[in-house]
Amino acid sequence: MKEKVAAHISQALQTLRSAHAWPADLVTNIQVEHTRDKAHGDFASNIAMTLAKPLKSNPRAIAQLIVDALPETSDIVKVDIAGPGFINFFVDEASNYQVLHDIFAQGDEFGRHASRNKSVQVEFVSANPTGPLHVGHGRGAAYGASVANMLEAAGYDVCREYYVNDAGRQMDILGTSVWLRYLQACGETITFPSNGYQGDYIADYGRELLAEHGEILRHAAAEVFASVCDDAPEGDKEKHIDGLINRAKILLGDNYQIAFDKGLNAILGDIRSDLVEFGIEYQQWFSERSLTHDPDQVARAIAKLQDNGFIEERDGALWFMSTCFGDDKDRVVKRDNGQTTYFASDIAYHLNKFERGFDTVVNIWGADHHGYICRVKAALQAMGIDPERLVVRLVQFVSLYRGDQQVQMSTRSGSFVTLRELREDVGNDAARFFYIMRKADQATDFDLELAKSETKDNPVYYIQYAHARVASILRKLQEQGETWTPASGLANLAQLNNDAEKDLLVKLSRYPETLASAAEHFEPHSLAHYLRELAGDFHTYYNAHKMLGEDAAVRDARLALACAVQQVLRNGLRLLGVSAPEEM
Repeated sequence: MKEKVAAHISQALQTLRSAHAWPADLVTNIQVEHTRDKAHGDFASNIAMTLAKPLKSNPRAIAQLIVDALPETSDIVKVDIAGPGFINFFVDEASNYQVLHDIFAQGDEFGRHASRNKSVQVEFVSANPTGPLHVGHGRGAAYGASVANMLEAAGYDVCREYYVNDAGRQMDILGTSVWLRYLQACGETITFPSNGYQGDYIADYGRELLAEHGEILRHAAAEVFASVCDDAPEGDKEKHIDGLINRAKILLGDNYQIAFDKGLNAILGDIRSDLVEFGIEYQQWFSERSLTHDPDQVARAIAKLQDNGFIEERDGALWFMSTCFGDDKDRVVKRDNGQTTYFASDIAYHLNKFERGFDTVVNIWGADHHGYICRVKAALQAMGIDPERLVVRLVQFVSLYRGDQQVQMSTRSGSFVTLRELREDVGNDAARFFYIMRKADQATDFDLELAKSETKDNPVYYIQYAHARVASILRKLQEQGETWTPASGLANLAQLNNDAEKDLLVKLSRYPETLASAAEHFEPHSLAHYLRELAGDFHTYYNAHKMLGEDAAVRDARLALACAVQQVLRNGLRLLGVSAPEEM
């Protein structure tokens, strides 16, 4: 109905444009909103006020012209002009029933938009493969997956991508850490570096490496630590771990890759498994190492910046002049030793994304990457790519609570609570929903006890219970030996005439626009809030009105309304990665 009102206004403006010789280039941005007070109608538009300045006319006078030019329609029973020039529309109550026809006709597709022929890449999680996913990664996973699902429902061609940071110093620290644990498993007395990866999982990989390859990677501890500087606190922990990495590469030669790949593949396998079990799958896993393969995309990206005049050599290093685009300082892309920086890889990766043909690229990063946005956008602009085509959303931190007590750490992992532990504790549905209940850029407190409770205070339980309640009504009807069909319900919609039923019809009609807005603004929390409100309205309605036991016409109409609510709840929950159970 909202779209119909906008179409009527558009038709009126077209008529007025011809009759009053309005400028051909007059911008008419038609906005129609639901009214907050039914006394002001069902819908309102401020179009007359937006046209007042370009037309140099009084907005109420413009509003009157628009009202007079509106086409005849049975959907709108009354139009008023209010305040400074708002146009209020009162729609025929019978038109509200159309949403039920739409829901039953479209089913799982209700609310979804036709293809826009636009492609969007959503890159999310992309955690370094140096350890298990923790609860912070879980929030990025739930948010990113929900955003991708909503964009797909909004008509975009979506590619979900995970960027695998499988190159660089951190990965060498991981590979060397695995090798050192392997040496311990071989019986070597090794003092493990303070800057190595400490988790128990590294020791597990070391033992597995021994079982898989025997002692072909074994070297005496004295060889390993030869010429390596002391560790902290007496020495320098950074130089110490770098020295051990260098010794690993020298002593192992080509076999170094065995230890490196053991850590990478094991952790990446765990990450993939965790995400699949969390209901998240990707179309693309993109390797950072692939950027330096033939052709060397990092070198090509630097050359492109250089050709455009935004690379400067200083003391043997190459600097990207990002301050030309608002960054607070220029950035090194190639060090004086010839090694390219992580930022250079990131530039190449983003160039690769747009060269693959995506219209829009959405990056979902942790809050600690805030300062990175400006420099990446600067690099895109310097390469001739519109930086507005890159959308970055930051995901804030998560604090876990059990009642009033904050959960500090996991005894298994040693330093953090893993996503797997969280899922095992509260279940996938609660985890997915609780992660996206608040705006992503707001820090959130995750109440573990609330997430597991079966009360109306637990929002995911409350919504799922509304869905299951409808299924229970239909089972009870069947047990009573009675039958009902959607056709019989749709034939008796005139029986839906009390205020609660009218409010539910309006709420259902708002689902498509709520979904579209949530997708456009990358805000799954607004869809979650809508579902909670719809479930609440239905529970209130159910508690106040008989669903069964009334005469057949009333019963059939109410069952149609209930089943429509159930369908919309199911559609919305699916986009958030939450199940819609038939029984609870």
